Amino acid sequence: MRYLRIGVSTLLMIGSLPEVTSSGAARVSGSIHVADEKRDELSEFFKKYIGLSSDQIRAIRSGQSVAKILDSPTADEVFVFGAVYVRSTPEEYLKLASDIEALKKLPNYLAIRKFSDPPQLSDFDGLSLEEEDFKDLQKCREGKCEIQLPTDAMEEFRTKVNWSAPGARDQVNRIAKELMLEALKKYKDGGNAELGVYRDKNNPAAVEQAFESLVSRSKALPVYLPGLQSYLLKYPEAKSEHIESDFYWEKVNFGLKPTIRLLQAVLYRGADSNGPDYAVAVKQLYASHYFHTALDLTVCVRDDQENQQGMFLITLKGSQQAGLTGFKGSIVRKVAVDKTRSSLERALAATKVALERPKK
Repeated sequence: MRYLRIGVSTLLMIGSLPEVTSSGAARVSGSIHVADEKRDELSEFFKKYIGLSSDQIRAIRSGQSVAKILDSPTADEVFVFGAVYVRSTPEEYLKLASDIEALKKLPNYLAIRKFSDPPQLSDFDGLSLEEEDFKDLQKCREGKCEIQLPTDAMEEFRTKVNWSAPGARDQVNRIAKELMLEALKKYKDGGNAELGVYRDKNNPAAVEQAFESLVSRSKALPVYLPGLQSYLLKYPEAKSEHIESDFYWEKVNFGLKPTIRLLQAVLYRGADSNGPDYAVAVKQLYASHYFHTALDLTVCVRDDQENQQGMFLITLKGSQQAGLTGFKGSIVRKVAVDKTRSSLERALAATKVALERPKK
């Protein structure tokens, strides 16, 4: 079994538990025995590296989603682990993960849409800013803004919107879409260097550096999935025949403010001779609130026993967030991480339901 270190002290297994064959009782028995051993290894992983209790491990195996906050080196970084057992296959999960219509039905999603290739302004049809965001933009200035923005974007809203006009909201929505489209095009041409610097607070947040810091926590990522790591850090120069990439926007509500995000979804298909490995990474390019940067990684650990298809769906969400340091920030952090944990738990449960639903 191969291991992939993600985050601070988390090991995620990439690959599959042995599949049961039907070419003889002894061979079947031996395969089941090996599969049981691998399940024991998985339990040891859950206990030793994640700190799950025996009750939590049993809950996962019985089909209950379990999520846990992991230790992080700095207060502004948050890592959340989650897992659930699903009676389905990694291939079916990959179909679901790329199904935008299915994602719309998951908890916390207010809207989501995949971009055309090349991206068009019309791809933002259906997206609008919240009333609170509209009001905040009217008084948005460098160093004092409730929405994460670079300085030039703040100037766009300040100089181009007639705030007293009846159509001010339409103007704001149009400019917001144009700015996000421009940001996406720049990223597709220039990669992380074009992600910009948020200047909504006194301390500027450089997105490229924040993302590199987040990925640097993955000490074994360059060892076990060097192609994926290179792609995440060096896009668009990095190329791989084993990677597919799409872009989309989403409007989500994690329990605080509804947040608009631009995302890159990266599907990694390994070339292992013993069978394909899969990793789905979702990289944040922009967020209107909270997240300076974020990376979600999901892997499927196949667990086919006695000809019954099944897998462990394991997810790690890593992010660097604003406003989590200091005394006040520590209070906000507790609320934020608790909501992230419960949100992941609900999302895994909803994914399990979707994957186990009988096919029509």
